[in-house]
Amino acid sequence: MADAGPVRRTEGGVTVALRVPVTAAPEDGKANAAVIALLARTWRVPRRAITVIRGSAARRKTIRVEGDPAALEAVIHRTIDGKG
Repeated sequence: MADAGPVRRTEGGVTVALRVPVTAAPEDGKANAAVIALLARTWRVPRRAITVIRGSAARRKTIRVEGDPAALEAVIHRTIDGKG
């Protein structure tokens, strides 16, 4: 992942802005599937734990990742630091 914003704890969990480059075409959900697959592989969570909740047809997306917030925050920090 190229760029990342600050990681913030929110009432609903953890929030971070990431730039996730994928080469899949933005048609028929292919780019969304590629983003989900990349995040699932990088963060070692099942694909079914990741859902696009806003922006499915837009460049900017909001995703939800099911799981333990503390564990997810740790893996996000490792990803941002280039260690995960």
